[in-house]
Order: sequence, then structure tokens, then C-alpha cells
Amino acid sequence: MPRPSVALRLGAPLAVLPLVLTACNGKDGDTGAAQQATTRAKPSPSTSTSAPLTAGDSIAGTVKEDNGLVTYSVAAQQLTFGTQAQAKAAVQNPADAKGKVIATVRVRYTHQAGPTVTTSTNADDATTVWAEGQRGTILLNSPTNGASCDDPYDIASWKTGQSHTFCEYYLLPATAKKAEVHWSEDGGRPYVWTFAGPGA
Repeated sequence: MPRPSVALRLGAPLAVLPLVLTACNGKDGDTGAAQQATTRAKPSPSTSTSAPLTAGDSIAGTVKEDNGLVTYSVAAQQLTFGTQAQAKAAVQNPADAKGKVIATVRVRYTHQAGPTVTTSTNADDATTVWAEGQRGTILLNSPTNGASCDDPYDIASWKTGQSHTFCEYYLLPATAKKAEVHWSEDGGRPYVWTFAGPGA
């Protein structure tokens, strides 16, 4: 599966990627076209694969990697929020971030079974963050890439039993009382972790 040409790296030019849904849940595709599109969000799926999950709860799911199927344990560990001023400073057009904050999600993936992953992983492709029934706008780059976050593009050998924590960054409404982290297997209904929102 193709990967974005720009990874989440400290110091990279800041850009907001409006939501353009693709086979990889909107994280891949033509960045130039996406930046010209109007920011839109798809309604949240009405049903979940599991009972409600909270921070740290883990589920097992299978992901198609380049060299075969891998089973991962997936746990959304944390969802934190910045300020509206930080959100405006992080985008090229401050109007795009009006009334919004940056949400940072940390998800831990543990390789449970399958071949060693020797190229950039697809494990995090299906991770998204939602609020008020709409998917947040993903930030292709972030003002900060925390020390607790691994870079999925730097993984050269991910073996059974090893874990990595990946971070993603979204714009969410500052008034949202509740936020959700979604992850799903290919074509499956999402697993949903519920967190207090920035307006709680």
C-alpha cells in the first residue's frame, strides 16, 4: 500500500490535509489535490465491533502488511488536546482552525503473530479520531512529535512480541464534550475508544 510522501517529523513544513477518503481511510492520496479540497467529514459509523472501550483497553486485529497478514494487539492509550491558538499557528490558513484544537492520539500496537514487518507498517492506517459524529481533520505534520511516539516509517524489523506507539494529530471542535478513537481491520466495523473531549 502506498504511504504518504511526508512523515510526521519535527520541523517539517506544517500542512493540514483536508479529509479525502481513500482505501487507506484518507491517509494516503494526492496531497496537492487534497489541500485544494473543501474540508469535509464523513458521518461516524453507527455500529462498533465491540463493547465500548476506554483508554488502555486492547483488542486484537489482523492487518495486511506487504509480506503477509499480521495480528496486532491495538490499544488507544491517550488523547490529549492543545489550545485554539496552537491550532491556528499549526496551519497555513488560521481560518481553517477557527474554533478547533489539536488532538494528539497515542496508540500502542503489539505484534502478536505473523511475519516480521520489514517495511513501513500499515498497522496505523485505519486509525482515526472523531468528535460530534464527524471525523477530525488530520494534520499531515505536527508542531511537535513527542518523544513517546515512534515513527512508523523508520521501522525496519518488527518482530512478534515487540510493541510500538504511534501518534497522530487532528483538528477537533474545541467545544466537543466527547471524542472517539476508531481502528478497524480491512473492511471491518471499527473498534471505538471513548475519551473526554476538549470541551468536557
